[in-house]
Amino acid sequence: MELRHLRYLIAVAEELHFGRAAIRLNISQPPLSQQIRQLEEELGVTLFHRTKREVRLTEAGRRVVAEAQLVLSQVNHFAKVAARAGQGEIGHLSVGVPGGVNQILIDTLRIFAQEFPGVRVELQYLTTGTQQEALLENKIRIGFLNQPVRDDRLVMESVQKEPMWIALPAGHPLARLPQVSFRSLAKERFILFPRRVTPGLYDAITWLCRNCGFTLNVEHEVDNITGGLTLVSAGLGLAFCTPGVQKQWPDIDFRPLRNPTFQLEQFVAYRRGTSSPTLETFLSVVRRVVHNHRSRREKGGEPEPRSNYA
Repeated sequence: MELRHLRYLIAVAEELHFGRAAIRLNISQPPLSQQIRQLEEELGVTLFHRTKREVRLTEAGRRVVAEAQLVLSQVNHFAKVAARAGQGEIGHLSVGVPGGVNQILIDTLRIFAQEFPGVRVELQYLTTGTQQEALLENKIRIGFLNQPVRDDRLVMESVQKEPMWIALPAGHPLARLPQVSFRSLAKERFILFPRRVTPGLYDAITWLCRNCGFTLNVEHEVDNITGGLTLVSAGLGLAFCTPGVQKQWPDIDFRPLRNPTFQLEQFVAYRRGTSSPTLETFLSVVRRVVHNHRSRREKGGEPEPRSNYA
């Protein structure tokens, strides 16, 4: 038995006329009649009462037709699901994200949920170093990484660049300055992430400090920006950050670093050779959001992050 036999059966049952059913199916009448007889023989049941004047469904025929309609409905649903899966409209996507607020990620998730409600997005809050490992082990499909990261096994696309700022406890003497130089940090107590969290960024920060003639005085280590700013708020030291976090911490003073070349660049990354329809649809939304943010910034519609100068 083939699916076409079920379609033939339903057409005849709905038309109750072999000629009209044949026209509807775009086949001639004799082959249609022959196919229905073969179906009856295969099932061992009479589906239609036939006379020269009329065609009627038998009781068994009505039951069989109902089941045939159910089967075809399920087949059609299966085909639609397969098509949507092939286009990346349904499925599951695990996304690695760092701590802190990321407007690119927020906008992407909002638009993606609106346009592709059939895809379940799972967020995993991971450090950059852990995301690299998770991507290579296929534990996540895409990650938002803080650069610099060097790994030829990963495909990376730039998302945004933000200047590196300093978070200061309220009332700290450096908060009186419009900008903070690296040299002025030499005697300060710092809250910093361990090197394993973001090796490239850790090396860049420590190199800049050494280049200014001092070693960073790290008194506390934390795995994420939220932990670091909590300690800053408690007055336990200073922390490096980006300006995007200042809205969530009104009790902390934020100042830009005087070195304009020191910027934190964020990328989306995925393992080379592991593309999928769901991943591609997510990337398409990320690229659109990034383009919109850049366009607004270039047109002056999205102001640069402001510091809360005293």
